[in-house]
Amino acid sequence: MTATVERSARTVGKGSTPQPPRRPRDSYALFLLPGALAFLAVIVLPFVMNTYVSFTHWQGVGSPEWSGLANYRELMDDSEFWASFRHSLFMVVAMAAIPTALGLVLASALFDYVGKHFGSRTAAVLRACFYLPQVLPIAVAGIVWSWILAPDNGSLNALLKAIGLGSWQQDWLGDPDLALYSVMGVMVWVQLGFPLVIFMAGLQRVDPQLHEAAELDGAGWWRRFRHITLPQIRPEIYVVLTWCSIAALKVFGAVYVLTKGGPGGATDVPSYFSFTTFFEKTQVGYGAAISTVLTVIILALSLIGLRLQERTDA
Repeated sequence: MTATVERSARTVGKGSTPQPPRRPRDSYALFLLPGALAFLAVIVLPFVMNTYVSFTHWQGVGSPEWSGLANYRELMDDSEFWASFRHSLFMVVAMAAIPTALGLVLASALFDYVGKHFGSRTAAVLRACFYLPQVLPIAVAGIVWSWILAPDNGSLNALLKAIGLGSWQQDWLGDPDLALYSVMGVMVWVQLGFPLVIFMAGLQRVDPQLHEAAELDGAGWWRRFRHITLPQIRPEIYVVLTWCSIAALKVFGAVYVLTKGGPGGATDVPSYFSFTTFFEKTQVGYGAAISTVLTVIILALSLIGLRLQERTDA
């Protein structure tokens, strides 16, 4: 019996290598199950319930009354909604377009100049300083900026007066012509750190030999940035634009803390408009329709961003 086992072992050792035991494919689903259940409970189920409520007339108490597409028809003719949506496009500029452009320039400056001439530690400290507003709670940042932009004793007006530009003093958050641009300026400050960090990470995977060869050929910094850096970090650019655009469309905290949609709706955005419709006007069905439309727009934007990124990777 022992000899038979030894011969079998020698045969296996000569003819083939032992194979590891196969793991059942279904075992991987167990690791995905908690996340899937959380996604179902936190995102899918509330979205389905919100979509159902958007087809009803409901004030938050009692039984919802089915109304079909009445809320959506009213929404299409609501000038306040379209005004808030136009304001959200301004927020896309402030939170996506401007931070992306500035982030590209600053990331390249920190990576190509500061990192090489002053050391990587200095570049890391400056990067952390730019990223700090992303770490701060938006409520804290909003309160601080409301102090800075206050019309009577705000730091900005005091600074303008101290340097002889008192005629430039404004009610930055109380003037309907300036309030939206003031909020946009705050959001540029808040959002700038995210593109900067992403682009600096992307620059690390660009082959330095490409820059060295272009520099030997006489290419300046701008030409190297335009023809080498930008094409190499194009996936990061798509990610940043998509992510920041989504954040701009659903921005709420900054508007709530700084202006509460005012003055006179000058800074109202769809998310805050939905909030006031829900809780102040108690038009729950109509507020649900607003949030449903906003969710669909965000999903469509996400799909477009993913498709563009897939084309870039291909």
